[in-house]
Amino acid sequence: MTIIDGNNLLWALHEGFGEREITTEVELCRVLSKYFTQIGDTGQVVFDGAGPSDKSQFDTMDYLEVSFAGFHRDADTVVEEKITADTSPRRLRVVSSDRRLRKAAGERKATALKSEDFWQQVQRELSRKKPRRKEPEEKREGLTDGETDKWLEAFGLDK
Repeated sequence: MTIIDGNNLLWALHEGFGEREITTEVELCRVLSKYFTQIGDTGQVVFDGAGPSDKSQFDTMDYLEVSFAGFHRDADTVVEEKITADTSPRRLRVVSSDRRLRKAAGERKATALKSEDFWQQVQRELSRKKPRRKEPEEKREGLTDGETDKWLEAFGLDK
């Protein structure tokens, strides 16, 4: 499980990497969703504020839970609460360049990553080509007549 300080990561993308294609929370979450899907892990990203009024775009993010801190709290506080509440902190990764959050992660023996370092991992993973599994020939060609007869007989449909 990875918990991400969303605004901190967005800031790092623009300031540290000069990233111009990812400018909104939704665009960032799409990339993160693709990353977590590819590595087979889950993530949570927390943003400051209330977010867009229509949050339906975030519902389609696989392997990624998206939340907004609201008007009366900040994302750092929410992330800190998630670190404290986690039942297996040694398996937890916390992504933020904020010293406060990295310290909170360290106190629970969680792994703390600076946003810049995490983004480099994301980019490396997404640029890797996954080996494609060859589809079985039967998928395109269908069953032989003999195989079809056996299945019809097995289900009692051969009459």
